[in-house]
Parts: sequence; C-alpha cells; structure tokens
Amino acid sequence: MIYLASPYSHPDPAVRERRFRTACRLAAAFLRAGMLVFSPIAHSHPLVEFGLPTDWRFWERYDRAHLERCDEVVVLMMDGWKESAGVQAEVRIARELGKPVRFLGVEEAHGSPTLAHVGPGVAS
Repeated sequence: MIYLASPYSHPDPAVRERRFRTACRLAAAFLRAGMLVFSPIAHSHPLVEFGLPTDWRFWERYDRAHLERCDEVVVLMMDGWKESAGVQAEVRIARELGKPVRFLGVEEAHGSPTLAHVGPGVAS
C-alpha cells in the first residue's frame, strides 16, 4: 500500500482546501491505476470540520500507525512540501521503518500516475 504524503496545514483555509483536493485527485488516480493508496489528508480534512486540529502534533500518532502498515511512501511535491513539518516527519519515520520513499512532482500527477513516474529522491 502507498502512503501518500502531502502538505496540508496552512493558516489560509483556501490553501488547505486546494491541498486536500490535489491529494484526493492523486489518490483517485492511483486507485484507478490499480494501486492501493492511503492519503491521510483525504481522510482527515473532512474531520477538521468537526473540531479536530490541523497540526502535525495532533495527527502524528494516527499517521505513524498508517506508516507502519504501508509498503512505501510517495511524497507529492506540491507547494509547501519542503516546509511541511508533517511531510518531513513522515519521510523521517518512513526511513526509520525502512520504507522506500519516492517523490512525485505535481506536473507528473496530472495524468495517471504509475510507479515509473514516481522517482526516488531525497527530501531536503
């Protein structure tokens, strides 16, 4: 199963909504391509409307449990991914767990993603 890491937290709700929709679009593309994917943003964003916080401190335990169960992590390199405390922590945890980490550019994510499009890389 692919764990789709993508930035979310931002003071502007419109940015959070755009990030949510981008993560959902890519998760749907992976599923259409026959790949199993878990996107923490696709699941957690709707829950925020019920009073849950948006910060990594709150979601770390939940995301760590999913990272332990996934086979690999794909980082969606959309605006804010390098600055995202959550994404950087997800990459760190994945590497601690020995999971492969791959990086996918937003421009590559517009079609049907395949693992050929998802390249290995290093978070900086």
